[in-house]
Amino acid sequence: MMRFPIRSTTPTPHRSGARLATLVGGALLALAMATPPWAMAADLPEIESRGSMSVATEDNYAPFNYIENGQPVGFNADVLVALREYADFDVKQDILPWTGLLAAVSTGQYDMALTGASVSDERLRVFNYTAPYASAQHFAITRAGDGSIKSVADLSGKTLGVQAGSVLLSRLPELEKMLKESGGELGKVVQYESYPEAFADLANGRLDFVIDSAVPVNTLVASKPNVFAKGPAVSGPGYVSWPIPKSSPELLAYMNGFLDHLRDSGQLAALQEKWFGESFPNLPTVPLTSVEQFHELQASSQ
Repeated sequence: MMRFPIRSTTPTPHRSGARLATLVGGALLALAMATPPWAMAADLPEIESRGSMSVATEDNYAPFNYIENGQPVGFNADVLVALREYADFDVKQDILPWTGLLAAVSTGQYDMALTGASVSDERLRVFNYTAPYASAQHFAITRAGDGSIKSVADLSGKTLGVQAGSVLLSRLPELEKMLKESGGELGKVVQYESYPEAFADLANGRLDFVIDSAVPVNTLVASKPNVFAKGPAVSGPGYVSWPIPKSSPELLAYMNGFLDHLRDSGQLAALQEKWFGESFPNLPTVPLTSVEQFHELQASSQ
């Protein structure tokens, strides 16, 4: 299960790598510029004073957050239980559509987002992030039994699908560079409003591969091993973490301390295994607060 935008549109053709990142980042940058100065999320002292923290989650991005039998479940649903046991204040949750979730946090309607948000250059200009709790390295998804794709070089010239407006789209220049180094080239890129549409087109042969991040790829392949297979990595390292407004540095430190508690107690690895199918023991353990730091961590992990 993946994020479902409000409506679907006809897939659009590939845009050049230079424009991909610009298009994806534009909305968040515009949001940061338009946010009024009074619309600021509460930092930790105010949260402790009022006795509660408000968090925004989503409900349609398995295995991070989704609904099952009418109840929120997933990695972050379990984390929320642990956070309520850890915190000395109430933690109030609202479930929002992904399309408006980060905007609601950035404009001060919520103190933070407790969801599966990938770290990107554009988002780091609006938010700080706690230390990562999952990998967001990108992988090709192929049809099960398709022996024509065994390496990145085999992706040259093939038609690929990706979600419109996503971090995955903004990082396609990395794959383009990898292909050029092997003498190949990026093929036609088809953008989809929802990943199930892309997966359907992959299964019926309209696409050669789809790009998604590590955790959703693992979930998809485990649920439909006779239909899909995990292909080669098509990006450098990436991270999933909790976004917190830059105006709340003490809350960032508090939530990173909570993450340290989960890691030291063994709860983090157990939840990762439960929901992601693997743990990630080599992720950075420090908050991510700048584009420069993000790039340094990516380079040191390669």
